[in-house]
Amino acid sequence: MTSTPHPPLPLTLDKSAAMPLTDQIHRGISAAIEQSVLTPGMRLPSWIDLAAQLGVSRGTVRVAYEKLAADQLIEASRAAGTRVAERPSRARGSDEALDPGAFVSMYRELTAGPGLFQPGIPSRDSLPAKLMARLRTRALAAETSGAALYPDPRGELALRREIAGYLAVARGLVCSPDQVLVTGGYAAGLGLVLRALGLEGRRAWMEEPGFFFTRHALELGRLTPVPVLVDEEGLDVDAGWRDAPDAALAVVTPGQQAPLGVTMSLRRRLRLLDWAASTGGWIVEDDYLSELQLQGRAAPALASLDRHGRVLHIGSFSKTIDPRLRLGFVVAPASLAARLTSENPTLAPDLPDDSGMARPPAAPKRLSILVAEDNEINALLMRSLLAKLGHEAVICTNGREALESWIAAETAGARYDVVLMDVQMPEMNGIEATRMIRTRESERGLSHTKILALTANTLVEDRYACFEAGMDGFLVKPLDRDKLADALAAIPASPGVAV
Repeated sequence: MTSTPHPPLPLTLDKSAAMPLTDQIHRGISAAIEQSVLTPGMRLPSWIDLAAQLGVSRGTVRVAYEKLAADQLIEASRAAGTRVAERPSRARGSDEALDPGAFVSMYRELTAGPGLFQPGIPSRDSLPAKLMARLRTRALAAETSGAALYPDPRGELALRREIAGYLAVARGLVCSPDQVLVTGGYAAGLGLVLRALGLEGRRAWMEEPGFFFTRHALELGRLTPVPVLVDEEGLDVDAGWRDAPDAALAVVTPGQQAPLGVTMSLRRRLRLLDWAASTGGWIVEDDYLSELQLQGRAAPALASLDRHGRVLHIGSFSKTIDPRLRLGFVVAPASLAARLTSENPTLAPDLPDDSGMARPPAAPKRLSILVAEDNEINALLMRSLLAKLGHEAVICTNGREALESWIAAETAGARYDVVLMDVQMPEMNGIEATRMIRTRESERGLSHTKILALTANTLVEDRYACFEAGMDGFLVKPLDRDKLADALAAIPASPGVAV
């Protein structure tokens, strides 16, 4: 390790700024290290000398050094003093977009929308939006008032009971809630099943034509898909038995075959179950669209006929409620329930999309943002940063004005995607305005508006007051472009905006 001394650090402190001096010192030295101004092994001034150089208390510099040591950016010892830690230099990012690959490109083409009669997308007109908003608010209140404990790895018992009851009525599938595992949609359920069955290197029957996402999943699971033709009765089981008698798995959509839409006949269903029972094979029943029928009742689930415990039933609520909900389930045979339960909390993939194995890169989104900031300079800075990020903003100077703007947008049938609310403002502060917004949402069954607190104070009690009022998070001032971009990255744009 080198022992190069360093001249007085070029730090400039703003003692009138809202950011504490400790944080200013910590940020300044961190930036110098990350930008290689301070190189590994370089000796830093002692906290006593740096305090004298900056004209601040020794305790202020000592706390900043302790934070830097906790970040593993510096090392201190009695013999060698305080030095920049040896660490690899940060790789420079590239502005060139990565090639997402052929699978994601195809996925983007198939799911691009919105479009009329787009497969797999439920009608928005039939969704009881106000009822859903009230239920979401009630569920959030119940969750935040309860003890912060790790949930059952199979999913909440009350939800599994409801799913079991729904399956008994709608799909003729009688099962225990202990056989139901809640997943992040069909893809997560399929990933869980493939991992638990451990069929790597084996062959699997796959409908032809079939759902190419499922074929890709089998390949990722190191199985070899064997195409089996589909006719007016569904999968030709005899053809599969003839072409791949050693197959260990069959993945089928018996309710409504994807993409032909035929329902598998009873004769074929019994033949498929006979194949599984006699060969020890497994059947994955993808209950694709079977709960949605143009006329009449849907045929019972294939698993309802299973008497040998060979069928794993996978369903989701993406078509009946919303694909963004990412809510699915697996019904396991009693003999497999314990194995899937042990896999679920440890190895099961939490895939980001219900309809495929990967999410395509998101297109740039334009958010509608309401900003409540009484400081004119900060408000101008916020408007400039948001414009550079491609978002539109309405700036208000106090909480009452922000509340009135939010109510006006909601009354007009539009909405803001996010509200950035300064905690300390005249007339009505951000906490009071947030309480009134949450009250109105609850009373009128409105969907939850994302509200982030703008604050220079990081005290625990102040943050608790913000959470108690209903705020969703914090942005610590002063803001920069990266910090703001990170906070807004996970917020979805609304179809009807307020700006």
